Amino acid sequence: MTAPLAVSCGDPSGIGPEIAAKAWASLGAALPFLWIGDPRHLPIGTPFQIVEDPALALAVAVEALPVLAQPFAAMAEPGHPDPANAQGVIAAITRGVDLVQDGAASALVTAPIHKKALADGADFAFPGHTEFLAHLAGADQVVMMLACEALRVVPATIHIPLAEVPAALTTDGLAATIRITRDALRDRFGIPAPRIAVAGLNPHAGEGGRIGTEEMDWIAPLLDRLRTDGFDLSGPLSADTMFHDRARAGYDAAICMYHDQALIPIKTIDFAGGVNVTLGLPFIRTSPDHGTAYDIAGKGVADPTSMIAALRLADRMARQAEAGE
Repeated sequence: MTAPLAVSCGDPSGIGPEIAAKAWASLGAALPFLWIGDPRHLPIGTPFQIVEDPALALAVAVEALPVLAQPFAAMAEPGHPDPANAQGVIAAITRGVDLVQDGAASALVTAPIHKKALADGADFAFPGHTEFLAHLAGADQVVMMLACEALRVVPATIHIPLAEVPAALTTDGLAATIRITRDALRDRFGIPAPRIAVAGLNPHAGEGGRIGTEEMDWIAPLLDRLRTDGFDLSGPLSADTMFHDRARAGYDAAICMYHDQALIPIKTIDFAGGVNVTLGLPFIRTSPDHGTAYDIAGKGVADPTSMIAALRLADRMARQAEAGE
């Protein structure tokens, strides 16, 4: 790549700095990235070099972790989020977005944040990373995908109570989710003719109306209309039969109706290697599929597998985007 990946530090009291340092130790110059954060928060003994020009990261990564220094108000105490550092966390994310939008970075990989600490310290009004990134990018609608080597899933609704899911699902919303997913599979993942499986909302996809009518009333008619527009869709399908090996071979991504319907399968198949991908942004963003892990922060035992997977996927997506230009 002509530009490095950018990695925002996340909450420095969590495992973000540790998994970034371990990812660099594993990947080095084979997959160079620029870490945006306060070098005081890196694990003791981490070889690092502060760079002013992101392009220097490509050479620096051979011997040290390239760091774009972002000053924080306080030292980080592992396991104890400090609202005083909220502005630093937000600034690191914002700088990462600026880098990818300016072309100085090829993609953005974000380490986990702690939303309450951000709200307490900076009046952070966004539900999470995804919504903040959409705000910074001016994106109307974004979609969360979880991906591993064996499966890609997209929840049509995310962090809402299960009782609110039926009302939150709409024809326009599901159609937009399907379109954004189809376009990303084609443009970011290099799949010329994406095949998408769509789960039903109810058990057994409603079983002909005996266990719910949403599938008959509007989900199936929507999928029929999209098929006439050239979408390769299967469904609505019974979610309990969508994720075994033979079923997964028949599609490139599965769209599910609510959070656990999507995340339970992928976390069962590859708990450590899942990657969070935000679709619908004008740039590439991935993230490890886990949180700040305060309970193990600072103990040196954090598993960098998901961070490494997020870096590798961001790199593949960036190369695909560069090849398609």
